[in-house]
Amino acid sequence: MADFVSRFERSWQLIKASRDVLRADSALLILPAVSGVATTAIAAGFITLAVSNGAFEATRHGAALEDKTPFYAWLFAWYVVQYFVVIFFNTALVGAAIELLAGGRPTVGDALRLALGRIGAILGYAVISATVGVLLRALAERLGFVGRLIESMLGLAWTAATFLVVPILAAENIGPWDAITRSTALLRKTWGESLIGSAGISLVMSLVIAAVAAVGIGGGVLLFQVNRVVGVAMVAAAVVAILLVILFTAALSAIYAAAVYCYAVSGKPPGAFDGELIRAAFTRKGA
Repeated sequence: MADFVSRFERSWQLIKASRDVLRADSALLILPAVSGVATTAIAAGFITLAVSNGAFEATRHGAALEDKTPFYAWLFAWYVVQYFVVIFFNTALVGAAIELLAGGRPTVGDALRLALGRIGAILGYAVISATVGVLLRALAERLGFVGRLIESMLGLAWTAATFLVVPILAAENIGPWDAITRSTALLRKTWGESLIGSAGISLVMSLVIAAVAAVGIGGGVLLFQVNRVVGVAMVAAAVVAILLVILFTAALSAIYAAAVYCYAVSGKPPGAFDGELIRAAFTRKGA
């Protein structure tokens, strides 16, 4: 329990430190906003395509692997496009965060130009990520419960190994395979502990979203029985608030990833982050 409280407190401190960096240029929130709109539109387009050409029919229980080829082709294409958009805007955001941590004042235009300069590596990493995603999905479907268990374990290992790929793509302008190798090398000493900060930020903000949903949406539904206008307005306000929290979380996570990368490379915590706070992300398990 004490360890949980300690990690929660550290996560809250990371949120405040990342927020202080974001204050230097809150316009960067535009990047995750555009990414969210784009990925939603892409998902809607691909789902419409799958329904219209019958790709979903290939997912029926017991279908042979060759019968699912259209579905996996659709899934791979969706993953590539979706990952490309997400990685592109994340590279722009993290690149801007690295510059902010170094004392610069990047603009949204600067961030987008940086990502455009890495577009080949971003596309390559999107293809690699999509391939991994499809293979894990196929494995889970073929092996049932055991496959899903293996998928979860390998998925977690992949997430840990690639945690710093986006900051590396943004800062070092190297190819996707080299970025994955370098990310693994930088994080090998941490045994995944550097993911605690990112997971902690997501956990805290998820609790905030749950509270807003419970009060805003739940309260709005109850009020709807009494006053429809007030009830709808309350639900709408809660949905807007949740979307803003999601954008804020994406920006904070990008700043934290940038801070971890800067520390991993230089051995010095960025000025906006407390030394002990960022060093705690690089503590070996059992140390």
